[in-house]
Amino acid sequence: MCGIVGIVGQTPVAPLIVDALKRLEYRGYDSAGVATVERGELSRRRAEGKLVNLERRLEAEPLSGTIGIGHTRWATHGVPNETNAHPHFADEVAVVHNGIIENFAELREELKRDGYVFQSQTDTEVVAHLISRELRGGAEPIEAAHNALKRLQGAFALAIMFKGDEDLIIGARNGPPLAVGHGQGEMYLGSDAIALAPFTNAITYLEDGDWAVVRRNKVQIFDIDGNPVKRQRQQSVGTSYLVDKGNHRHFMEKEIHEQPEVISHTLAHYLDFISGKTREMDLPFDFAKLDRLAISACGTAYLAGLISKYWFERYARLPVDIDIASEFRYREMPLAKNSAALFVSQSGETADTLASLRYCRSEGVPIGAIVNVRGSTIARESNVTLPTLAGPEIGVASTKAFTCQLSVLASLAVRAAAERGTIDEEEEKRLVRQLSEAPRFASQVLKLDGQIEKVARELAKVNHVLYLGRDTSYPLAMEGALKLKEISYIHAEGYAAGELKHGPIALIDENMPVIVIAPHDRIFEKTVSNMQEVAARGGRIILITDETGAKRAGIETFETIVLPDMPEFIAPIVYALPVQLLAYYTAVQMGTDVDQPRNLAKSVTVE
Repeated sequence: MCGIVGIVGQTPVAPLIVDALKRLEYRGYDSAGVATVERGELSRRRAEGKLVNLERRLEAEPLSGTIGIGHTRWATHGVPNETNAHPHFADEVAVVHNGIIENFAELREELKRDGYVFQSQTDTEVVAHLISRELRGGAEPIEAAHNALKRLQGAFALAIMFKGDEDLIIGARNGPPLAVGHGQGEMYLGSDAIALAPFTNAITYLEDGDWAVVRRNKVQIFDIDGNPVKRQRQQSVGTSYLVDKGNHRHFMEKEIHEQPEVISHTLAHYLDFISGKTREMDLPFDFAKLDRLAISACGTAYLAGLISKYWFERYARLPVDIDIASEFRYREMPLAKNSAALFVSQSGETADTLASLRYCRSEGVPIGAIVNVRGSTIARESNVTLPTLAGPEIGVASTKAFTCQLSVLASLAVRAAAERGTIDEEEEKRLVRQLSEAPRFASQVLKLDGQIEKVARELAKVNHVLYLGRDTSYPLAMEGALKLKEISYIHAEGYAAGELKHGPIALIDENMPVIVIAPHDRIFEKTVSNMQEVAARGGRIILITDETGAKRAGIETFETIVLPDMPEFIAPIVYALPVQLLAYYTAVQMGTDVDQPRNLAKSVTVE
């Protein structure tokens, strides 16, 4: 959600800032802007829409300043247009901002009473005017910024620049991520390491409440009270990744096709395929002593956690409480004495998930973080980080991060079962072997893209789609519906197949596609009964099953997508791919913005 870049450099920085902002496009945005200090004066260029519009503006009206801040905006306050685009100015101050200033209305009225005139509808502009008022009162820039920061309530990351000072950017963080990049005679600010990767791999992550005084040759970091603090300088892994589409049309397509490799990398991190055992994980809890396990996440990550509930309870006989993080954080869930918590997030910055983590931490519960960004806030605030080795995921709709999350959770379920004695050594080896086969099956599924694309051409003609599944295929049905909604804008719902007759069956007619996810497992016959109910009402069934299931279904379908026969345990990981491809090709057929669908952001860092 939004992207911030700041550079205190030695050459014109506007082109460099735009390049860095491109690396943050995956976060989602609706406008963009850059400001610099040139000959002591603040100058800016802003544009609605994509960064290409800002580039055209800069070509026509270049900026030559050697210090600057840039921003990609995802609208929270005020419509997406150039006036509401960042940076925002107030006399001698320029500000870019990610997050929400919760008390902005109160501050805005206070500033209006003091005669300040607002040009935009945003909450961000109050920050610029607050600092400006401090400057008018005689404060120096650093003091003015600090005084203003103490007045702000909410979740925010800020970069602040001043007229007349070509060697100062102030960064502040309270919730959304912000990092300082260290260079030689140059310094940087960025929302994440990917943005700064072309410039440096020496990164210092700000912590909540930190604010930083960034100059060409040094950085000073303070807490909210103004006390100097030390934060670890570390080497970022962001520079080791090339973030481009390769020979694919979209990042999402590329990331779908990367899954065999990244699933393999992730599983190998947790499993010893030679011995057939899970690796040591240095967990802050003993699965054998747990009474319950709490899991919380948002969106696709929540659905990964929901699938894992079946695994933990079936194989490890460990009861699991799972909640959407935005519900978990407010319902004050009582936590069992001998419990642990897992939090799942691609970015590691998801605001609701982080708040839920902090609740568990306050209750003394040991915490594990399953994240794709090791230096993220959720990772840093957990007792143990369990990384998903998916690499940067640029497409807003999660694909490879989801299957890597499933890979980690499946590995943990096996570990839990072994520690709790609910499986013996031979069963552990069998499950590890099955997981080792998942990348191969995933590669085979990718070869079905031609057939899936043909089905997608039909889906692109409808307004509503129903997904059905049982057991672990039920959360996968929900994930399929979510993917279709996210990128094609077709209304879709995922249901437990057994719930069909309890309401959704009223929707079935000859125009309603019903996508049934049904590997041939121990409850396959039950799912077939639900398909018969759909067929009897003329519904168009798209069956995703395996070779055995296709032979035994005995029902005429609109299309049957046949995957290889595979172990039941790994089916959710592999079956995720055709579900993703179906949504992807439908969106392509409809001509939507696949990688950056409307109204969505990759990293939701505010509530």
